Amino acid sequence: MIVANERDPYSGTIRDAQSPEDDMTEPDPEWLRRLWRGLRAWYSRHARDLPWRRGGDPYAVWISEIMLQQTTVVAVVPYFERFLARFPTVEALAAADESDVLRLWEGLGYYSRARNLHRAAQAVVAEHGGRFPADVAELQRLPGIGRYTAGAIASFAFDLPAPIVEANTLRVYCRLTGYAGDPKSAEGRRALWRFAESVVPSREPGRINQALMELGATLCAPVSPDCPACPVKSCCRAFADGTQADIPRVAPRPRPTRLVEAAIAVRKCGRVLLRRRGPGEWWTGLWDFPRVAVESPPLPREAVADGVASRIEGSLHDETGIHAALGEPLGEFAHSVTRYRIRLLCYAAEHRGGRLKRGVELRWVDPDELPTLPLSKPGRRIAEMVGGRRRPAKP
Repeated sequence: MIVANERDPYSGTIRDAQSPEDDMTEPDPEWLRRLWRGLRAWYSRHARDLPWRRGGDPYAVWISEIMLQQTTVVAVVPYFERFLARFPTVEALAAADESDVLRLWEGLGYYSRARNLHRAAQAVVAEHGGRFPADVAELQRLPGIGRYTAGAIASFAFDLPAPIVEANTLRVYCRLTGYAGDPKSAEGRRALWRFAESVVPSREPGRINQALMELGATLCAPVSPDCPACPVKSCCRAFADGTQADIPRVAPRPRPTRLVEAAIAVRKCGRVLLRRRGPGEWWTGLWDFPRVAVESPPLPREAVADGVASRIEGSLHDETGIHAALGEPLGEFAHSVTRYRIRLLCYAAEHRGGRLKRGVELRWVDPDELPTLPLSKPGRRIAEMVGGRRRPAKP
């Protein structure tokens, strides 16, 4: 049992039994020195050679931090290298068409990140002469840059003592202090940010922040952390208590909502119809094949029942203004968007008349043009089916 205001010998913090938020306050100076010493020595030997860590360019740091949101390092590296090759400077990114930015981003998901990158680059050029501000508050005024990203740019690129809290450091901070509360609650967020502020040194703050993130990304994993290899295990309350498997507290995931949809590749004189996703929709700004909800019963795998086909054709007309006759199945596959698990049935269709609906961005394109357009990830798979290069196995 922890007594209120008892000095904790592991984390060096004042632990108040009445307020879990206070578990992360007042780090002991000696504890901090041990923490920094262990992190510096370990990071010097074990830091991964990642392309955005070379040179401390604020533009490269910014691009990498935005890409790394909700995405793994392994997935980001090739995207980062292609993006920097195409847009090597903030001026080049600012001058680009949004469709070119989205095409380079295709497959990373969360496409609002790419649109905000483009807008922020334009703001840096227009308002800051192409130079990134070092001030955290100024950075947060740029589109898509929140408190964490601003702190990362300030500390990694400008070596300023700015705190950072993201998925990896959140886990490290909770375990170091033995914080058993909900880190995603308002109380938990305040406690984490206060603790992050307290552990950033005035000397080499960027290096310490990088080491904390690296520790969380490698040894201090969500499941089965490698505590024996941890350079700061002597500073860790969870390791001392044997609670590292239970900290941080993980909220149960909501059950996915299952949907069945049909995507239709409508052909007219050798071209296919595409629809650009609008504001508030999944994949805003990207092109996709028209798709409609499929009511139960689900479509057979090899053929379309007459009644179901008629309903899909009617929904397609409502969506696009086009009359089309549903034809052969191209295939089907499953994909996920946020909390939705979608079974997508893909069909060819022949144009039979009608006019493109006003207020919806629709376009007839040659199949050879599809590789140059920014498509949603499912849309890209359908484009490959239309081109005859892929036919996914039926589940």
